[in-house]
Amino acid sequence: MRTAGRIVEVEAYVGPHDPADHGYQGRKTARNAWLFGPPGTVYAFFIYGNHWCVNAVTEQEEFPSAVLLRALEPITGLATMARRRGSGDPRLLCSGPGRLCQALGITGSVNGLRLNSEAIRIVGPPEPAARRVSRGPRIGISRAADWPLRFWLRGSPWVSKGGRASGKTLRDPV
Repeated sequence: MRTAGRIVEVEAYVGPHDPADHGYQGRKTARNAWLFGPPGTVYAFFIYGNHWCVNAVTEQEEFPSAVLLRALEPITGLATMARRRGSGDPRLLCSGPGRLCQALGITGSVNGLRLNSEAIRIVGPPEPAARRVSRGPRIGISRAADWPLRFWLRGSPWVSKGGRASGKTLRDPV
């Protein structure tokens, strides 16, 4: 069953100078190799021995920079998402990077795929619309957590728990 959602929260990791980036100081390993791929590549990783997280690689090849998908508004395949998550509460299906991957069935099998593949795809909205986007510190990390590189749709009930806090409002298109 196809599952899909609207991205409502992301977090940026901006390269080898970012101590929270998996490619900090240019360290490339078997685990993070796809982070060094070309823009539009999927970088998926397993954390805490329990959860997958998925990122979109954003910069030129060999520059480790990506955007972590933190939360989605579930749109298509809600019954499949609920079965995968073991929860019927729609607000808990995709709020947080681990939940998002579990609900969408994302695992390491997508690592290295292009973001326009059959297995995983990110597309722009049909009509770009200006929305209220907030910016604040990243969450769930210990290094450079105070860097304001988390972005979320203000007022969205689908945003992860840390994203509902107030932050600087931006007026950029989402």
